[in-house]
Amino acid sequence: MKRQKGVSLLGLILVSSLLIAVAILTIKVIPAVAEYLTVVKHLRAIVSSGETTSVAAVRRGYELRKAIDDTPSVAGNDLEIGKSGNDVVISVAYSKKIPLFANVSLLLEFDASSSGGAKSSRLGGV
Repeated sequence: MKRQKGVSLLGLILVSSLLIAVAILTIKVIPAVAEYLTVVKHLRAIVSSGETTSVAAVRRGYELRKAIDDTPSVAGNDLEIGKSGNDVVISVAYSKKIPLFANVSLLLEFDASSSGGAKSSRLGGV
């Protein structure tokens, strides 16, 4: 007698559940990451366009770009503006809490900078 080969119904349900959970998590995280990448793009555009004559000019330039691309997590007042040698460096750190289900959330902490050191600094669950 030959033994049957293949995936059992229980195995299929478990694998499908895992794939669905990963897909839902990905769908919920993508907008936050896209917003972060947009913030980094804005910071670098401000520095490269020469809108760095004053702190107010930098904040105004960011607010104008924010109005177009809709990045509500970061306001112009949240920007930290400094100098590194002769270069102006604009940075911002913010966190985004994404509700998953019931009382479980995902906390993403972002640290963006115009100097090229832009990265997502920490990913943690709450």
